[in-house]
Amino acid sequence: MPSLAYVAAALALTGAVVASPVQLEKRQKFTVEQVKRSVYLKNGPEQVAKTLRKYGKVVPQNILDAAAASHADFEAAATNGSAPAVPSDQYDSLYLSPVTVGSSTLHLDFDTGSSDLWVFSSLQAQSSLVGHDYYMVDPAKEKQGYTWKISYGDGSGASGKVYADKVVVGGVTATAQAVEAATAVSAQFTQDVDTDGLLGLAMSTLNTVKPQQQKTFFDTVLKQLAQPLFAVDLKYHAAGSYDFGFIDKSKYTGAINYVNADTSKGWWGVSATAYSIGNASTSATVSGILDTGTTLLYVDTPIVKAYYAKVKGSKMDNTQGGYVFPCSATLPDFSLTIGGVKQIVPGKHINYSPTSAGNCFGGIQTNDGIGFSILGDIFLKSKYVIHEMGSTPRIGFAQQVGV
Repeated sequence: MPSLAYVAAALALTGAVVASPVQLEKRQKFTVEQVKRSVYLKNGPEQVAKTLRKYGKVVPQNILDAAAASHADFEAAATNGSAPAVPSDQYDSLYLSPVTVGSSTLHLDFDTGSSDLWVFSSLQAQSSLVGHDYYMVDPAKEKQGYTWKISYGDGSGASGKVYADKVVVGGVTATAQAVEAATAVSAQFTQDVDTDGLLGLAMSTLNTVKPQQQKTFFDTVLKQLAQPLFAVDLKYHAAGSYDFGFIDKSKYTGAINYVNADTSKGWWGVSATAYSIGNASTSATVSGILDTGTTLLYVDTPIVKAYYAKVKGSKMDNTQGGYVFPCSATLPDFSLTIGGVKQIVPGKHINYSPTSAGNCFGGIQTNDGIGFSILGDIFLKSKYVIHEMGSTPRIGFAQQVGV
């Protein structure tokens, strides 16, 4: 069966002229800037729970308890007029990317760890749409018989119907992109009132639409781009951007280090041959995926133990959901050697947030229960990362300007 984009192309009445599935408006390259949506309370164990759900794993009860306790304790502190030792660090800003879907402008999370473009929609009960912008569906554009469903390890998730509609990203229009319109969304999503859905940028082989998987937005526009790539430029405590079809030389310094990507499981996978804590390097094989939709950095337990052994006062605390340390601690840099080059995470990036117990939650946590390493935003926010879909998919790493 032909792809969705070409199914949507119509033959003109005057002859066999096929309409283009993509309108690039003379723009073979474009940038999507993130915009600030809100300020939110950072919650380390909640991020761990979110990651486990995303990858279909069961969330241990101690993680759920720690996340709930963190919320309750901070609310109580706010009510009583008390505050943690580093109050300015307990909050962070949420940055999302504007996308026009049909006639609606939504704010979506660009997610290199998934392959669905799913959105809140007018098919849902109004009670689940409070605080959200949502896709106003056009019944004439429904793909009859097509459905989608995303399920997580704790039974939460989202599901709905599929439409072939116009999607505009950075001024570039996919005229018949698969849009997964939610009919049912679990509480974990409805409570996040600033995020209106996800735009997946992993391989289309992970797409959940049935009876036939659909293309990601990137795959839909790929052949029309000046170069078959997109680059991720996430920032530490600032809005980032996504460049499609070109590499912005103003956003990085030094050389780009390219390595072949492992896409066999549908993700942008890489392997490291060593890790470093400060200046000390240790040989190790670390296989992981790049995921802009995951906040923390998850690696093998021996590496995590080795890292926090260098942080005075740190400990693994099950009641707080992971590794914690005194907020006053000086954190060493961490790096993974990929393609022979150290990719450094500055120590200050690894202090994720203060906890309700008065210490801080680590941005590096164990991948126990996940089964592989995830190089999330803690890892990505110091780099300009190129995702290239050539004859051999590859990933390029460069150092961000000013980091």
